Amino acid sequence: MSALLIDAASWALLVLGSIFVLIGALGLVRMPDFYTRMHAAGITDTLGADLILLGLMVQAGFSLVTVKLVLIGAFLFFTSPTSTHAIANAAYTAGLRASPMDEEGDAPDEGGDSAGERP
Repeated sequence: MSALLIDAASWALLVLGSIFVLIGALGLVRMPDFYTRMHAAGITDTLGADLILLGLMVQAGFSLVTVKLVLIGAFLFFTSPTSTHAIANAAYTAGLRASPMDEEGDAPDEGGDSAGERP
């Protein structure tokens, strides 16, 4: 019975982490500009990777493998947001600006002039 609960908890964490990673990948495709794509990827990849590692830790039990997974998780927890910030800061410094939003909160079309654009 205990092994069944450990397997269920492990698989739940693995599936939940995978869902977060897939949501982040979808955010990379669906978001309108660089900065919102960075936000979608930066948030979900940290949480998704940590949930996957937590699921692996539950499956491994307390062993040397678990200690190594904890160290990998701590490394990812601190370096992923830092690298996301560094990439966004480098893009901003290089002159990449965020796309403006209209009144409804949508980014304007990239197809050129539209009838709803302000002068």
